[in-house]
Amino acid sequence: MITTVEKRDGRVVGYNEEKIKAAIRKAMLQTEKGEDEGLIQKIADRVGFNGRERMTVEEIQDMVEAELMKSSRKEVAKKYIAYRDRRSIARRAKTRDIFLEIIDAKSNDITRENANMNADSPAGMMMKFASETTKPFVDDYLLSAESKEAVAGNYLHIHDKDYYPTKSLTCVQHPLDKVLRYGFIAGHGESRPAKRIETASIIACISLETAQNEMHGGQAIPAFDFYLAPYVRSSFIEEVRNIEELEGVDYSDLYQAPLDDYERRPLTGLTGRDRALQHAINKTVGRVHQAMEAFIHNMNTIHSRGGNQVVFSSINYGTDTSAEGRCIMRELLNSTYEGVGNGATAIFPIQIWKKKRGVNYLPEDRNYDLYKLACKVTARRFFPNFVNLDATFNQHEKWRADDPDRYLYEVATMGCRTRVFENRYGEKTSVGRGNLSFSTINIVRLALECRAIQDPEERINAFFSKLDHMLEVTAKQLCERFEFQKTAKSKQFPLLMSKLWNGCEGLKQGDTIESVINQGTLGIGFIGLAECLIALTGKHHGECEESQKLGLKIVSYMRSKANEFCERYNHNFSVLATPAEGLSGRFTKRDRKTFGIIEGITDKDYYTNSNHVPVWYKCSPKHKAMIEAPYHELTRGGHIFYVEIDGDATHNPKAISDIVDLIDKYNIGYGSVNHNRNRCMDCGYEDATEGLDTCPKCGSKAIDKLQRITGYLVGTTDRWNSAKLAELRDRVVHK
Repeated sequence: MITTVEKRDGRVVGYNEEKIKAAIRKAMLQTEKGEDEGLIQKIADRVGFNGRERMTVEEIQDMVEAELMKSSRKEVAKKYIAYRDRRSIARRAKTRDIFLEIIDAKSNDITRENANMNADSPAGMMMKFASETTKPFVDDYLLSAESKEAVAGNYLHIHDKDYYPTKSLTCVQHPLDKVLRYGFIAGHGESRPAKRIETASIIACISLETAQNEMHGGQAIPAFDFYLAPYVRSSFIEEVRNIEELEGVDYSDLYQAPLDDYERRPLTGLTGRDRALQHAINKTVGRVHQAMEAFIHNMNTIHSRGGNQVVFSSINYGTDTSAEGRCIMRELLNSTYEGVGNGATAIFPIQIWKKKRGVNYLPEDRNYDLYKLACKVTARRFFPNFVNLDATFNQHEKWRADDPDRYLYEVATMGCRTRVFENRYGEKTSVGRGNLSFSTINIVRLALECRAIQDPEERINAFFSKLDHMLEVTAKQLCERFEFQKTAKSKQFPLLMSKLWNGCEGLKQGDTIESVINQGTLGIGFIGLAECLIALTGKHHGECEESQKLGLKIVSYMRSKANEFCERYNHNFSVLATPAEGLSGRFTKRDRKTFGIIEGITDKDYYTNSNHVPVWYKCSPKHKAMIEAPYHELTRGGHIFYVEIDGDATHNPKAISDIVDLIDKYNIGYGSVNHNRNRCMDCGYEDATEGLDTCPKCGSKAIDKLQRITGYLVGTTDRWNSAKLAELRDRVVHK
């Protein structure tokens, strides 16, 4: 006898025969003979009595259909089948509409969810088809009722939900030295260890691309300078040997000769050993430059994820003071400054300069000249960004200036802002670790639900009560996803779980990844602190000291709860200043339907990213730094500070170093600078002319404004969703 029914969305409810009777009756009323209450009751009795204790809706409907076919009213069975088909089509109608928009290459928030993806290409379309059909499966079969309810209520967003069934992890900082020294096997091919700089550069690309196809988030190299430096020396030795062969002279004493730097210089006036040394240096620098040029070119042209998206890649560098490491950085920066193709700004990799006092920040520091070069390159090409190793929360007690492996103790960031450093279950490091998954809480909605409470203290207490509940729900959801992820087999991630993830060396192909992934992080994100504060106090944190105090109290509470979850669930929980792209408008659109248009809160198409001062709020870079800086220590899962500067920064690198000085002064963890940059989509010409509408080089009208979307660059705003375009229009210069 049937007692419970499993609905299509996974919920289990009590059996109700009246629903069966109503469906049969509707079918009968569409026939000439009309309804037959006796037959209706007879069929309902047979189905209810003969069924199992718990059945699905589809199984019950199949039984009804079979009973009708056995009865004298077979015409009713046909109507019932037709009715089921119509209901099925109706349920699929939304998916059909979405698919037609993808097929027609329509520009909307579904096809423009990720600005780094070309959803109009065949591979991009396939990705969107898969994404839009996978998400409902996750909702129906993989999420708990509590998590599903939070998502449905617009309180929670589960990032990369379409990748949930794959058990993939978000991101990783590549220990590239392992790959370069020992090679790797991934898929059907294998890579031998690198011997020269050109090979090392290519393998770095392949490592990033291969891992991107095994993961749903970004890929990063935490110490690009340190990892590639040995291959500068080996290439130098090759050049010395070439000279030996050409001249028939033994210069083997030069192989490991101490070099202060690798700099091109004319050979005029040089003879013998000195000439051979400088000639080898010149040739080596040329090879390094070409290798860095190739690396940048490859990272902007090699596609992953089915061929529709370039690798979401990042590289960190700046603290290798060896001659070889300096050569890598100098030629990387020179290549970046020159641009790719027709001189266009490279979109990837996201380059991140690791700023460190005593190494590269002060005039007396060994790498200060390269820091100045980095500022010059940023002034023209937006990259590198700057991570502050001197921030109190970015320091490591084991870091020593004379340690050749000091990069192991340096924080590295990736993508828009992801940060992994602290570790309760292994060595504190960024290397060989990453985020497992993250979910974002809509704190604006929580505040809107409390907005009508008149007493300020009662209103804020009610908000914290709601926030506490959602934090609990989010932590459980992340743990549920972890429990699912940990069942994946090592063989599902050929590169990630053989060379990249800390502790993976001992895994066999049939082993699960459970024993190693707990060194990763589970991120709890938030969006719209500014709008949340306006709902609670009437003003955002950039304009009101009391609002700033409340903002810090809110994020501090999230941080303390994350620490509590670490102890309770034995995982690395962190708080993330969410880099919202498609989400920035999705939360807002649904909240506007519920609460209407509210000035300063739902009157725009987007919520402000994480803890930022609103993009439309006019203030100085210093004020913005003072307001946002305290949140960086609290959001150790990732954060970013950015400043919009006016005019053409190409010839004003001091404007960049001034911002880095703010980063240093106010204990900011990670920052970047935005400025005006036009790009001709036809010939690649770039300049910073305000309001440029015609290319001075080719006459084209196809001019795009190069911009950051959440932390990374996008070569064309054609791929931006409506919310981010609205935000872009509202951005003001900080001065």
